[in-house]
Amino acid sequence: MIEEPSELLSQEPPATETGAALPFPFNQQTFCRYEPIEKQIDKVRVLVVDSLLRDENDLSEVARSNWGDTTSLEIKRERRIAEMAIENILSNIERLVKTPTTKVTPLGSIAVAARQFKPDAIVLSGTLRDFDYYRPAVIETFAEFIRANAIPVLAICGGHQLVGLAFGAHVITLDRLEQHEQRDNRPLEYQYRFVRITAPQDPIFRGINSPAEGLLHDPQQAHVLRVWQNHGLQLDRVPQEFDLLATSYLCRNQMMVKRSDGQLIYTVQFHLEKSFEDWNKSRTRWEHQNESRDGRILFENFLSLALAHQAT
Repeated sequence: MIEEPSELLSQEPPATETGAALPFPFNQQTFCRYEPIEKQIDKVRVLVVDSLLRDENDLSEVARSNWGDTTSLEIKRERRIAEMAIENILSNIERLVKTPTTKVTPLGSIAVAARQFKPDAIVLSGTLRDFDYYRPAVIETFAEFIRANAIPVLAICGGHQLVGLAFGAHVITLDRLEQHEQRDNRPLEYQYRFVRITAPQDPIFRGINSPAEGLLHDPQQAHVLRVWQNHGLQLDRVPQEFDLLATSYLCRNQMMVKRSDGQLIYTVQFHLEKSFEDWNKSRTRWEHQNESRDGRILFENFLSLALAHQAT
């Protein structure tokens, strides 16, 4: 590791000349201040859905053909990623709620789990593989559930795309190719990125631009989220009855909501659950555990909105 000389670390940075201020977003802070988190939600029951492939029974013929002899290794990789994804979601819930009750279920069992567990909210994890690697019955079973479901839903990354598929959208690459046309070397939206809010009046954004809470953003600037991205696929449109909430230059549909037919479904293309990654788990990585402060606020707001929706 290369360390900076101590004499350089002790020097104060030169004062910025008047009139030389950089434009947004280059005038934003490059560090994250310590922010204590006070739990505002007393209790909530959350069903967390593991959307990744579970075993060979979940695989389509396309996956079996492409993976061949490496199928078992690919499934093991899928399960390692699933463990991290679910852990991040559970960590958010545990740190935001005083008395949380959670249950984890596979994607294919979501209807049975929701009926038995009776959650206040459902959170869908992201995915790793293209959707034509899933056995069609798995996707169809989920689609039937989500179209009829009345429990509030938060869908993350690949979960966002699963919801879009269920309501008539199509999944394509960031350069608008079919999934099978570009399996490798796709353009990616990766690491922390700025996403523009298109519907700032939505209650999911409560507190994002508050001067009292604004640690990463200048509240006088445009409505912008700073969130973690890691995807090479996107939805080709905003499905009917959904409203677009946020967008970016690489991926138009970054966030959407459905509030019709008694449903409350929020979906995000980015990983808002990255807001509570523990620094001591991987000291060589540069993310601070509060780096994605915006993701934490969105997650907390969703849980509050879910409880309010269930109470009506």
